[in-house]
Amino acid sequence: MSGLVGMGKKRKHEEASEAPKKQETAPMRSQRTLTGWKEEGIETQNDSPVFRNKEKVLVTCSRRITYRYRHLMLNVVSLLPHCKKDSKVESKESKGATLNELVELKNCSSCLFFECRKQKDLYLWMAKCPSGPSVKFLVNAVHTMEELKLTGNHLKGSRPILTFSTNFAKDPYWKLLKEIIVQIFGTPKDHRKAKPFHDHVFVFSIVDDHIWFRNYQISVPHNETDKVDRGGLDKMTLVEVGPRFCLNPIKIFAGSFGGPTLYENPFYVSPNQIRALEKRKKAGKYAKKVKAKTRRKMHEMSNPLEPDEFADMWKE
Repeated sequence: MSGLVGMGKKRKHEEASEAPKKQETAPMRSQRTLTGWKEEGIETQNDSPVFRNKEKVLVTCSRRITYRYRHLMLNVVSLLPHCKKDSKVESKESKGATLNELVELKNCSSCLFFECRKQKDLYLWMAKCPSGPSVKFLVNAVHTMEELKLTGNHLKGSRPILTFSTNFAKDPYWKLLKEIIVQIFGTPKDHRKAKPFHDHVFVFSIVDDHIWFRNYQISVPHNETDKVDRGGLDKMTLVEVGPRFCLNPIKIFAGSFGGPTLYENPFYVSPNQIRALEKRKKAGKYAKKVKAKTRRKMHEMSNPLEPDEFADMWKE
């Protein structure tokens, strides 16, 4: 019986192997560049099909901005569902560090900064934060949606089709500007605020070394019951929505809001110089009038009139 009792006892299980310790700190996130992912100092192309575009753009402006330029900024915000709007930033020399910190706090990767000078001139900064590059533009020919009152209309939050003129492929700096514009204005596919279809077009065209922006709605005339044929591109028309503006590139920097200069526009003339020339022209007109008066006086003194014998006849 004692043997049977001993056989009924349960055997001790072997001690389980110790579980591997979890990594206490999260692995460092690889840095994203314009051409791919950069891991441990080696830049590699990202060929993985599971890549997800997490582009987010911070849109802000400087203090003392005029109402027209503020309305333009709000129009751009309404066109970009993947952007975040922030309060105004003081336009100083240290604005680059402030904006980089704001971009990091908002968990964004790009920045659009509308900088107003003298309540007359508008400059637009496009920057990839925090490593760069960044571009500074002078904005001309501004027309907001409220001013234009065009007939075009598209759904808010839908993804745009970006189209570029063939001039963007002729020089390296135009290629760089195109890549920056694609990353900032292109809405990510799986963004939570974006609609999963395309119904408008962003057009960027180069004319006279300026980038002209237009926004068009893709309009297809059809009845409510009829479906649009997939091959019916000849029926589609473009209706302009707005806004309109023109970008004159000034400088391209290697860093975010500064750093080494990669390109400088040799044909750029600042608005201050243009206003100074106009003042000189106006001052030249006044100088011509003064010279004409002095010449007239010298002529009268050198050629006096003969005394008239009948001048004092009727004074009595």
